[in-house]
Amino acid sequence: MSEKSLKIFLFLAILVNFYFTLAITPLFNLDEGAFSEATREMFVNHNFITTYLNGGLRFDKPILIYWLQALSTLIFGFNEFALRLPSALAATFWAGGIYFFTKKIFDEKKAIFAAFFMVTALQIGLIAKAAIADSLLNMFIAFSMFSLYIYLKEKKEKYLLLAFAFIGFGFLTKGPVAVLVPLATYFIYALIKKEFKQFLKDVFNIKGILIFLIIALPWYIAEYKQEGMKFIDGFFLKQNLKRFDTSFEHHKGSLFYYIPVVLIGFLPWTTLFIKYLAKIKEIIKNDFVLFGTIWFFFVFLFFSFSGTKLPHYVIYGYTPMFIFMALMFDRIKSEFLFSLPLILFTLTLLVLPFVLRDSLPHFKDFTKIAVITLLPYFNKFYFGILGFILVLSLMKFGKETKAVILGFSMIFILNFVGWIYSNVRAVPVKQAALYVKKHHIKNVVMYHLNTPSFDVYAKMIVEKRNPKQGDIVLTKVTNLKEFNYELLFKKGVIALIKIKPKIKINEPLNYIKDRRQ
Repeated sequence: MSEKSLKIFLFLAILVNFYFTLAITPLFNLDEGAFSEATREMFVNHNFITTYLNGGLRFDKPILIYWLQALSTLIFGFNEFALRLPSALAATFWAGGIYFFTKKIFDEKKAIFAAFFMVTALQIGLIAKAAIADSLLNMFIAFSMFSLYIYLKEKKEKYLLLAFAFIGFGFLTKGPVAVLVPLATYFIYALIKKEFKQFLKDVFNIKGILIFLIIALPWYIAEYKQEGMKFIDGFFLKQNLKRFDTSFEHHKGSLFYYIPVVLIGFLPWTTLFIKYLAKIKEIIKNDFVLFGTIWFFFVFLFFSFSGTKLPHYVIYGYTPMFIFMALMFDRIKSEFLFSLPLILFTLTLLVLPFVLRDSLPHFKDFTKIAVITLLPYFNKFYFGILGFILVLSLMKFGKETKAVILGFSMIFILNFVGWIYSNVRAVPVKQAALYVKKHHIKNVVMYHLNTPSFDVYAKMIVEKRNPKQGDIVLTKVTNLKEFNYELLFKKGVIALIKIKPKIKINEPLNYIKDRRQ
């Protein structure tokens, strides 16, 4: 396949996976809803320094992603497309950075495939169009590492200064992790290369430090002036230091948590990743392979030992893996083994409806209702399209054509399954919020539920407390048995109700039935 044809497929993959599918689902909870609501409340509060969520201070992330989301919504309106667009643009530049860097140190065909593998990987497709900070952060981490490596090879200070600049923007996006990844990678690389003195000289480059401070420091100073020690305690101590030794929001896992995350996250290119691991002793003689390997394994091990574990943390080390996959692509001999990860994934999705249906009696109430809501979407189209993808994966086309087929198959599966899932978890929340807007309901209480996307669509701050008589309450359908209520809206696992007076024991049975209706 010609390089021109491959470039066209790369362009189409970016267009379809990052842009055409931006608004096919409502905002997902928790993260997308939280980021988007915090952006909305910036406009409500007329405060573009400090972010709030549901009326309370939110110190989870620095300001840059909120500013970009706010700018996007001013241009395109307050909707899913606008809120997710900054992530899609960041992912596009991230892919472009992979292409140009790989072309510079290897060749153009490897550059095209490295970018294509990144664009079509399962986990990248998830964060590339999510209204969260991770796509933007990964772009800045990748750019800082590329600049740093080019500096190490060419010894031109402008690349070192660029690295400081990108680290500064990363620090403004998600904080210390943007400094930690390049700093630790360069430190280990310098020790191996016996260039520790050069490392110290570069790290303490006065011009670089000034560039970093000019970019990152103004907002941190402004935020500290507004919130004082609450900001220091909430952001640096709680959201960064305590995340390493404490499990936040029950996001915990074993030391081996990230092994399945990586193997699934790299789909459909897991075979190429395994090939890299098998050949690591041979290819690590290349300086960039050494540098990129340190980069990946530092991230992998650091977050494996962290108290708080989330699947997207390990993505901070994914960028060099896509380049190494392009290096391994020529070494793959078996088209079947190349396709095997997607074959197994597709088979799992084909079997999943039967497993869920047969397991219904064993599920708890909430999960059972969610599965019952999900089952109708496993229809003839679902089995037909996945069956077609399975057949394509098993057929022989030639390795490059097969790579294109696998990549676009992954894009379709990701967005199709995401759309199905949204109809169980995201669509009901949005529709409940639109019901509230349509009927001009001014106050809603959220009970045993955390869905900030409701606030976004209803354009209101929602109280979280135990409901009282007369309250309009958004809750899970499994909580309805706790109340005497009037049902206003119900879909899937979500219900919107009005709390009625408690029924007295001595009331006639017929009267009780009437009040329940």
